[in-house]
Amino acid sequence: MTLFGTAGIRGDVRERLTPELALAVGRAAGTDAVDQDGQPVEFVIARDGRETGPALAAALEAGLESAGATVRRAGVLPTPALAFASRGRRGVMVTASHNPPTDNGLKLFENGEEYGDDAEARIEERVEEDGSPTAWHEWGDTERIGPLTGYRDRIADYAAGHGAALDGMEIVVDCGNGMASRATPQVLRALGADVVALNANVDGHFPARGSKPTPETLGDLQVFLDDSDDGDGAAANETDGPTLGIAHDGDADRVVFLDETGEIVHEDTIVAILAEHYTRASDADDPVVVTTPNASSRIDERVAAAGGRVERVRLGALHVGIAAVREAGDADTSVVFAAEPWKHIHTALGPWIDGVASAAVFSRLVAGRSLAALREPIAERPYRKVSVDCPDDRKDAVMERLATTLPEAFPDAAVETEHGVRLDLDEGWVLVRPSGTEPKVRVYAESEQVEELRERAVATVETAVED
Repeated sequence: MTLFGTAGIRGDVRERLTPELALAVGRAAGTDAVDQDGQPVEFVIARDGRETGPALAAALEAGLESAGATVRRAGVLPTPALAFASRGRRGVMVTASHNPPTDNGLKLFENGEEYGDDAEARIEERVEEDGSPTAWHEWGDTERIGPLTGYRDRIADYAAGHGAALDGMEIVVDCGNGMASRATPQVLRALGADVVALNANVDGHFPARGSKPTPETLGDLQVFLDDSDDGDGAAANETDGPTLGIAHDGDADRVVFLDETGEIVHEDTIVAILAEHYTRASDADDPVVVTTPNASSRIDERVAAAGGRVERVRLGALHVGIAAVREAGDADTSVVFAAEPWKHIHTALGPWIDGVASAAVFSRLVAGRSLAALREPIAERPYRKVSVDCPDDRKDAVMERLATTLPEAFPDAAVETEHGVRLDLDEGWVLVRPSGTEPKVRVYAESEQVEELRERAVATVETAVED
């Protein structure tokens, strides 16, 4: 497919995700849904706070209605709230997530779950066919709905079943002018936390920081979490300072956690903590955690210690991995959690990625044991991720060559080639995979000797690209 990427359709609103494309996708999605269900269907539409959202949502709505679908306008929502609202029907979220404000995007859902590859391929084919509207008397209609309160209540109720009460716990949340402003502070307060909300006004220009939370953009949050007073009066002391920091991307499906000193906790450590918790909490004989090939072995170690196992699936396809595990398993198999870096599916809650739910559940785990205690059993080995330039038209040939040359460079490694080339060694692991969004090959490594592994892997990749 050329239209859909690993997270829906995204791009610049003047060059790629134009109103014309939104109209075409809406008509294609509506026509496809009617054909699949054999009768008119209902779509719920929401958007994030980007300046281009209203126009694109209007074009999308026109396309859906002209195909015979009924539209429910849900307004400005976090993406997980739209997914929640799409249960029992279909949904489209107008968002570019963590992309810059010049971009926007479309993400499609059915019954709370992102469209799979087959459904996206059908939509793409229909867009290319440029079908006509349905008969005038079969066009759909629209009405407004308000699912946000119900979503926040559901997340609070779900999180209350994990960890301990947040009574008086001080948490700082950097909403980044994004959609977390509408959900995370409210949910945490409902759970009893004392919340400081930073950049909590929705603004599609993202004036406070970039919509992707990174070490370079989280300075405001780190100030509030820094133990030492730097003279501006904003820092907290050790006795009464915040316990936890949380940051979200533009649509609140991603989440980043910081400790009380302002240090970002590694994303795989967060996954390991949540995965171990859900595995221990499960009463299934075969609890399974689904993650991606670039995920740290620390996840496998903590899940195994809790009596479970880990299965991996390609990036952007957690729902595919969940379905595969369920199909291959039996009555004793249960997928208890699924995650890739910064993005988590709480399977007992629903099939969608939910940064707000992660913020609530993880905060309650910290309240129960402290972040230091949760991290203590985890082997946090050095981890590196680098990229090697590689033209898109060379990627297949490069990866084919690396399937031979990487094992030769690491002769003691166990080799797995289902999702790139992964090498497991006594001292750590290396993964090499082509980027799905850029002309690059990604190299991941984790080991106490991570620089040595990284250098050997990068040199091998560079040679393959040059050859």
